[in-house]
Amino acid sequence: MEFGIFGRWLLLVALFQLSSMHECLREEREALLRLKASVNSSYDYLTSWNSSHEESNCCDWEHVVCDNITERVIKLDLVSNTNEVWYLNASLFLPFQELKYLDLNDNKISGWVPNEGFERLSGLSKLEELHLDYNYINESFLSSLGQILSLKKLYLRYNLLDRPINIPISELYLDGSYIDKSFLRKIGVMTSLNVLTMQGCRLNGHLPIVQGMRALMNLQELDLSHNNFEGILPACLANMTELRIFGISSNCFNGSIDLSPLPSLKSLEYIDLSHNYFNPITFSSFFNLSKLEVIFSDGNKLVDETLSQRWNLGFQLKVFSCSSCLSTKSSRIITRFFHQFDLQVLHLPHNNLAEQFPTWLLEKYTRLAVLILRNNSLTGTLQLPNHHIPNLLVLDISFNNIQDMSSNNLFGTISENLAMGCSSLNYLRLSKNHLNDQLFPANSNLTALQSLYLDNNHFSGEISHSISDSTILEAIDFSNNNLLGMLPRWMGNMTSLMDIAITTNQLEGPIPVELCNLKSLSFLDLSHNNLNGSIPFCFNWSDVQHVHLNKNRLIGPITSAFKGCSNLVTLNLRDNYLTGNIPDWIGNLSSLSILLLKSNYLQGEIPIQICLLEELTLLDLSNNSFSGQIPHCLSNITFELSYKKSEIPSAYILFLPIYDILSFLQSVMIKNKGFSMNLSVYEYYKLPCEKILQEVEFSTKNRILSYKGDILNYMSGIDLSCNKLEGEIPPELEDLSSIHALNLSYNNLIGSIPIQFSKLNQIESLDLSNNNLDGIIPPELIELNSLAVFNVAYNNFWGTTPERKAQFGTFDESSYEGNPLLACNRASF
Repeated sequence: MEFGIFGRWLLLVALFQLSSMHECLREEREALLRLKASVNSSYDYLTSWNSSHEESNCCDWEHVVCDNITERVIKLDLVSNTNEVWYLNASLFLPFQELKYLDLNDNKISGWVPNEGFERLSGLSKLEELHLDYNYINESFLSSLGQILSLKKLYLRYNLLDRPINIPISELYLDGSYIDKSFLRKIGVMTSLNVLTMQGCRLNGHLPIVQGMRALMNLQELDLSHNNFEGILPACLANMTELRIFGISSNCFNGSIDLSPLPSLKSLEYIDLSHNYFNPITFSSFFNLSKLEVIFSDGNKLVDETLSQRWNLGFQLKVFSCSSCLSTKSSRIITRFFHQFDLQVLHLPHNNLAEQFPTWLLEKYTRLAVLILRNNSLTGTLQLPNHHIPNLLVLDISFNNIQDMSSNNLFGTISENLAMGCSSLNYLRLSKNHLNDQLFPANSNLTALQSLYLDNNHFSGEISHSISDSTILEAIDFSNNNLLGMLPRWMGNMTSLMDIAITTNQLEGPIPVELCNLKSLSFLDLSHNNLNGSIPFCFNWSDVQHVHLNKNRLIGPITSAFKGCSNLVTLNLRDNYLTGNIPDWIGNLSSLSILLLKSNYLQGEIPIQICLLEELTLLDLSNNSFSGQIPHCLSNITFELSYKKSEIPSAYILFLPIYDILSFLQSVMIKNKGFSMNLSVYEYYKLPCEKILQEVEFSTKNRILSYKGDILNYMSGIDLSCNKLEGEIPPELEDLSSIHALNLSYNNLIGSIPIQFSKLNQIESLDLSNNNLDGIIPPELIELNSLAVFNVAYNNFWGTTPERKAQFGTFDESSYEGNPLLACNRASF
């Protein structure tokens, strides 16, 4: 009986001790709270560090990692992203005696509390990794950092460093920091370095001046990318016999790779020579590098050796990237990879490949994850293998001359083998080829597909229902085809859709109200179709930024269709059959930059609420039946340069934009050091897809012009022509000093041209023709030095035409005709 009670007592004591072992130490918990109090940030990112809950385990707090056995704090992630300067008290970290990893990135550390600098961290005998990126670290910090003897990895990216570092560490990351050349001359004292990265440090000159690097014989990774080094690669690089990763992209190196030290670096696994000025590179330069797995050589000239030259590569590549590297047409460069059985990424866009599409690549290499042959001269048919292609994530063969994909007895134009056998495919781009017939096979298993680009082909028929099986699609572009039928209602169930472009087809019927379910929608272009009915009211479109419904057969009033779209930048409804007034809520669209309502049946006065649109740069209300006066308050809008109106927010897929896929692949492989290109595991690299630029039409200079990209950003204008506007031209419009085009023609305006128009110093096109204006034409207008088109024909002006000076010397009699009381300045004509 007594033994039983004693045994239970021992069990309770053991359970208590066991439970106490799985809570963080009280002194470390208290130290964390003191540390939180010292952090100088307006944003409280340490909300879970809460002193009000005594029972809470600090090992469960955010930004804290504890050892699974000892429950001691081993990792602190204190990335702040603050704008406030922090004076560090390093003693606050001393209670964490088992701390191995400390991240103080982006804390704006510019100093420390007296006698409490980084040298205090020398008391942390287990600290191995210290992150100090994006601070104000300078030479005064460096000596104290040298006292942390346990340190192995030091991150000092984006700081100010002009003094040598002498710290016995293994890895040093200095990317983006300002580094003086004297820093590099003495870096050889750090003989223990295995990794040294100095991307974008504004270094220049010849690399041989860096004498200190001769001693870095233990280096395994060296990255000098994005600087301004020039000349040939120095012979001292041959001393780095352990070098595995070598990156020198985006510099001005030149000379011959064959005569450089690179062929002797037998340990090389990863090499990036992109965007330099090397003499034409040949594959034979790398024959002896048996461990080589990754080659980036974009922007350098590559010579395709003749068949008579030796072609027995001594390595098995996993990644080869050579964008824009062939100056002449090649008919066999891809065949050079016939025996590269480990190939996972082949990136050869913007070359002159004039081969048949290499079906054998997909047939032989089941590990292939990324195949990008965009913008070449590939011909023939896309014959896909009959077997499953489990690892293919990105396939881009757009801008080629591939005729069709219907051979090999496959159904439809896009083979069922592709739709059923590539279940991992994230990105499919077949744009601008000669593909035809049905848009998509009847059966599809592309459940991982996020971006689908089939634009600029000859597809016909209805939009295939099988596309709905790709439930996580974020971007589709079927533009410039011959698609028929109605917009499918099931598209409203694809709730991940962000970008929809189906312009220039032959779709008909109403816009499905189910599209209102797409809460993530950002870009919608259904223009140049035969859609009819009214515009649905989509109160869920709070994120939509660009809407193009122009050149359809839409009817009815605008009513409340876009009332809640506070992020709307572009609203293009021109060339429809819309009726009624412009609603007063238009003034609530605070982000609106482009409003195009041309060629409808709108009427009533132009609402003064338009004047609330401070971001407006393009306003086209022409060819309607608007009446009343021109609002004086239009002068409140600056019509200044806007960068947000040309770029479409992209959908998100696994990769960076195709034009920048190198950056993604480089960062992934270097970060993971093993070069395992099983890309499907990188689910957290959710980075934007290919950047799309929207395009809009606007009438100026007597013609309809198309604007996109930077030209659209700079363009600004007002077109109120072909309405029933009355009254005088508001002199307040003189304040539109940034406007490039103003068209008030074909109205019933009276009065004179405001003399203040001479202040429109950016204007290029001014059309006031076909009104009832009178008076003299202000001679001050000759000060408009940017004016290319000037038209005041068919009014009631008198006096003489302006003197033919500057831009007015380029305007002929047609600019003034139809004014019977206006005399031509005979010195002018």
